[in-house]
Amino acid sequence: MLARLRPRLMLALFAAFVCAAPAASADPVPASEQVDRTEAPPQRLIGVDVTEHLRGRAPLDLGFTDESGKPAMVRDYFDGKVPVILTLNYSNCPMLCSFQLSALVDGLKKVSWELGKDYRIVTVSMDPSETSELGHRTRARYLAQYGRPGAESGWHFLHGSEANIRAYADALGISYAYNEARKEYAHPATIVLVSPSGIINRYLNGIDYPGKTLSLSLVEASEGKIGTSVDRFVLYCFHYDSKEGRYAPVAQNIMRVGGGLTVFLLVGSVLVLLRREKRRAKTPSPPLRPNQGET
Repeated sequence: MLARLRPRLMLALFAAFVCAAPAASADPVPASEQVDRTEAPPQRLIGVDVTEHLRGRAPLDLGFTDESGKPAMVRDYFDGKVPVILTLNYSNCPMLCSFQLSALVDGLKKVSWELGKDYRIVTVSMDPSETSELGHRTRARYLAQYGRPGAESGWHFLHGSEANIRAYADALGISYAYNEARKEYAHPATIVLVSPSGIINRYLNGIDYPGKTLSLSLVEASEGKIGTSVDRFVLYCFHYDSKEGRYAPVAQNIMRVGGGLTVFLLVGSVLVLLRREKRRAKTPSPPLRPNQGET
């Protein structure tokens, strides 16, 4: 019976058995080793922050203009089937946005899923003066960096009124400020992963997005609608470290995987041996030849 099980089902059952320990099983950081940073941030960064609205709803009903000049709503990029990555950037950003989006593209190039087919990205400009032409050029640059055919339908750059931009940022918990003297925006670097139905699932902060972290985040955000049994298996063995902003293997689960795999292989070997013995017992002995056994 075991041999008739499909490989993916066996893998899924095995994963649920050996890797389903919750993330809380990881050892917490001792209180003596915790450090609270008390220095004040620079004046121009006061109020620039990310407040995670996990399990909240993405601002689907806000209206913008896309990179081709057509009216668009955020919900236009949600089809109920694939997750969506939401970002807040702007084309004329002197440094941070290019670092962040280039790092995102580099990480996505290590992900097996295809942009436009398995997930989408929506980038809203925080600059209300941005134009469709500028958004089109910015989009083309990052799609060229991504380098996979068919991705054009998967990433859209939107711009709109300051009121709608602020509403978008507020819904995602992103606070930013305009520096009048420098004519630029101070903002955090973060991406927001949203489920196919529009529920905020995960925040990834900073300018480093490892492929494994992006893969596992997409698996979670997809609510199981994409990803193979192997993806789910790997996800069970990792937990999200909010301090590091990435997924890390749970040591206890990795040990359980090793022990479980050993038991799995031993049981499989025993079953094979028992089946062979059973076949031998059912096989009749060949008849004796004439004079066989006579001295």
